[in-house]
Amino acid sequence: MAKPGVALGSESTAAATVLKRAVELDSESRYQQALVCYQEGIDLLLQVLKGTKDDAKKRTLREKISGYMDRAENIKKYVDQEKEDGKYHKQIKIEENATGFSYETLFKEYLNETVTEVWIEDPYIRQIHQLYNLLRFCEMLIKKPCNVKTIHLLTSLDKQGYVKESQRNGLEEIKMSLSRHGVLLEIEYSSSIHDREIRFNNGWMIKIGRGLDYFKKLQGRFPLGYHDFDLRPCHETTVDIFHNKHTKKI
Repeated sequence: MAKPGVALGSESTAAATVLKRAVELDSESRYQQALVCYQEGIDLLLQVLKGTKDDAKKRTLREKISGYMDRAENIKKYVDQEKEDGKYHKQIKIEENATGFSYETLFKEYLNETVTEVWIEDPYIRQIHQLYNLLRFCEMLIKKPCNVKTIHLLTSLDKQGYVKESQRNGLEEIKMSLSRHGVLLEIEYSSSIHDREIRFNNGWMIKIGRGLDYFKKLQGRFPLGYHDFDLRPCHETTVDIFHNKHTKKI
């Protein structure tokens, strides 16, 4: 069993590391990420405070916690105002062959119980692997904490007859499967669509340069990343994330 002093020392070190990262992110104007680190660091410091007996150390810790809490609150107000004004913008650059960017990892920060409706604009939901990408994305949407009831898909039809038929049949299968989970998939086709974006009715809008099709094809029969897409290498692309209180419908 670990000694209390050792445990406190470990928590204190962890808090210092996390809060140092929070300050770095803060100075780089990466406020959303800084806020997460401030909150985590404050929680760790509160644990240290609970186990501290020395009054002078308690006083110092309370002052530090108060300072970090004030800064976190100011950042939260700023981020909330940016969202309200429709000015929030975060960019993620996915490097060639990078891993750790499954749909769950990329989108989980923006999905909560308020998400009931989703709009997907992607001209390339045509090939079999692209249909599986859509299916995988839909699987994520019907899990908690979301309460998704309607998914709107705007895509384009492939020009080759046999591919077009396979595309339509695949999308209809996905639609039927979603309906068994109480989710309506509305499909619309456009010959002029080019942009790729995903919108949630809680105001978040995500634009991915390659749409949902940013994973690389794996080599071999049993490679890592076959099921866990956090382990699958990606094509280089850019993800832009915005927040708009008034999300338009297709």
